[in-house]
Amino acid sequence: MSRLLFMSFIKPNWRASTSIKLGNHINTLFPPSDCTLSRNISFFNKLPADDIWRGVTAVSNAGKKRGRGKGTGRKVAKDLNKGQTIGLGKKSCIWPGLNAPILRGNELIYQQKQSENEDREKNIIQLRDSMGNFKLSKLNPIDRGWSGTKMPGRSIGPPDSVGEDSFKLFDTRVLENKIVFIMKGNMGRKRRYSVLSVTGNKNGLAGFAIAKAPEVRTALRKSKNRAGQKLISINLYENRTINHDFYTAFGKTKIFVFKKPEGYGLVCHRAIQTICKVLGIQDLYAKIEGSTNLQHIVKAFFIGLMRQKSYDAIAKETNLHIVERQVAKNGFPQIKASPLLNVNTSEKDRIIDFMQFTLGNKIVLKKKKIPPYFVNSKGHNIFESKNERFRNQQNVRLHKLVNSYI
Repeated sequence: MSRLLFMSFIKPNWRASTSIKLGNHINTLFPPSDCTLSRNISFFNKLPADDIWRGVTAVSNAGKKRGRGKGTGRKVAKDLNKGQTIGLGKKSCIWPGLNAPILRGNELIYQQKQSENEDREKNIIQLRDSMGNFKLSKLNPIDRGWSGTKMPGRSIGPPDSVGEDSFKLFDTRVLENKIVFIMKGNMGRKRRYSVLSVTGNKNGLAGFAIAKAPEVRTALRKSKNRAGQKLISINLYENRTINHDFYTAFGKTKIFVFKKPEGYGLVCHRAIQTICKVLGIQDLYAKIEGSTNLQHIVKAFFIGLMRQKSYDAIAKETNLHIVERQVAKNGFPQIKASPLLNVNTSEKDRIIDFMQFTLGNKIVLKKKKIPPYFVNSKGHNIFESKNERFRNQQNVRLHKLVNSYI
């Protein structure tokens, strides 16, 4: 009877009054238990943590193409316990249950201080293994490049060896690292990295190249190897500077380069300074006019270096003696080259400016220096004339003695 009543209870067209009566009857047949309904599966425990985090910080594919969501990656917390070993330090201690067993045979171990030589080497080895390979937070100031942790100016080592030929004494420096885009019909905007680097052996042999690749490391490697394949030999004066002053240009970039004495240093643009270090040039001054496009600067400087003439070639071309007067030698004249033929008497009196000859009749743009405000001031001149006698102690004493007898 109860089975028939239960089957009739679940019919959809049963009246409400009948359902109440039958419901009470069912409660008598199946008494309720003391349990509460619980939901063990939810949104937070159904998905892993990575999927939940990705759902909060994700960016659509269209947004990714437009460069959005670059800094939305999950930031992993820093492990502050990395490299720390329990009980190891200035006062090494044994902690039962943490760094030592509670029982050793039938003996109960208590907390105590370790001896100085007990398991010290093992603990040091464990400490090194736990720390693993870690990166230095700061670079060496010599190797950090032009601007902090960015690539331009940083050394990336010598080019890769080709067969038996190796570049042992070479050093490669990055001059430019930028992102370029190209439009493809099927891929859309395609991003690549463009790297300009220069390599040299610091002895008059250098080369530069530009390479592009989808990844930075590939672009750096390609640029470095291409620069090693395009080496240029440049003659240096006394293995420290250029042969003579010269003018060079590429595009809208104009460069005036001047030869300097020993100890002057490199006073020039940072790209030219990097090239000089790779080449072995130590003393030089360069002034740039016009555009400061980095690639134009590099190309113009290498063109000027390759167009240098030797002293013998200049003497043969001008049919004159090349004489150098150095300030360090008190202007003592020194003949550097002489023409093969005898100099005509009509050309002896002719004076040619060597700088004007090498610069190609180009004049360096020099800004007019404005004198300070007090130079032409009448009151300042009076002040200086009154204080003239106080310039040194001996004249001051003499002035006081003269005034005392007057």
